[in-house]
Amino acid sequence: MRAYIFRRIAGMGVVLFAISLITFLLMHAVPGGPFDGEKRLPPDVVRNINAKYHLDEPLAAQYLTYMSNILVPQISQSDAPASQLTDALIAFSVGGTTFHWMNFGPTYRSTTRTVNDIFRENLPVSAQLGVLGLLVALAIGLPMGIIAALKHNQALDYLATGVAVAGISFPAIALGPLLITVFGLTLRWVPVSGWGSFAQAILPALTLGFGSSALIARLTRASLLEVIGEDYIRTAYAKGLRDRRVILVHALKNALIPVITIVGPLFAVLVTGSFVVETIFGIPGMGKYFVDSITNRDYPVIMGTVLLFAMLLVIANFAIDLIYGWLDPRIRFSMGRA
Repeated sequence: MRAYIFRRIAGMGVVLFAISLITFLLMHAVPGGPFDGEKRLPPDVVRNINAKYHLDEPLAAQYLTYMSNILVPQISQSDAPASQLTDALIAFSVGGTTFHWMNFGPTYRSTTRTVNDIFRENLPVSAQLGVLGLLVALAIGLPMGIIAALKHNQALDYLATGVAVAGISFPAIALGPLLITVFGLTLRWVPVSGWGSFAQAILPALTLGFGSSALIARLTRASLLEVIGEDYIRTAYAKGLRDRRVILVHALKNALIPVITIVGPLFAVLVTGSFVVETIFGIPGMGKYFVDSITNRDYPVIMGTVLLFAMLLVIANFAIDLIYGWLDPRIRFSMGRA
């Protein structure tokens, strides 16, 4: 188990390195630069700006400098002036020494904010919305999939399957305005925009989680139908166990493995923010900055958001792999395979 964990951590490092390198090269392969706009700046001004942000250096030097600022902790004394401190996403003190780690650099579109400032201010909002959306998806999708499997080829099965198909086919860009019109403007039950209260989170969470709930419902139904036909389930029924115990203790635990597989990537996608949902409901999350950074060619923001998403994704997948062993004792972890 310990060897497997070390191997996976090393593999996660290789994946993140590859993603960072590919993203960096693709950014600079696009014609133009971050300071090319409709109004052309004088060549001397562009030259000075490029020198300020080290964009006049070779690509290899730019990449190494950027990655070293993220990976290598900077050390300073706790009583050092604020002007000498390095902006970092993580900072902690040991004795009289402060360690600053994960400096994602400045943003080219603001002289007063850094990429870490964007993460500190906007990532918690996207994370809260993503967690709520995931809870909505699980709260709707799991019961709907279980009911559809237990009532196979009956009215409830057809109803649940129809709702699942509608959820997958109905995008958030259409569902959001519909919920706003019905529950916000017509019935006036909940606010239609903003963030900060539970009432303001209801419609965005439903919009974000409904499509995912449909996917979870279909996977749960298909997986549970397959597990119900296994020999050990028939043996459990032959022993006289109650239906509820057979389903919840014996069948559902193994049926959740395919569902858990997609929950990891789904968690990373939802937590890092949804541009469509955040725009519709006026939520100050990460989605807007990620899209704007691409159109503005704000290299540090692009790199920071891509690496952040990648880190969440590989960590979520690693956690899911460990959960497999708890759900199914037959799964063993070794150096060769999991």
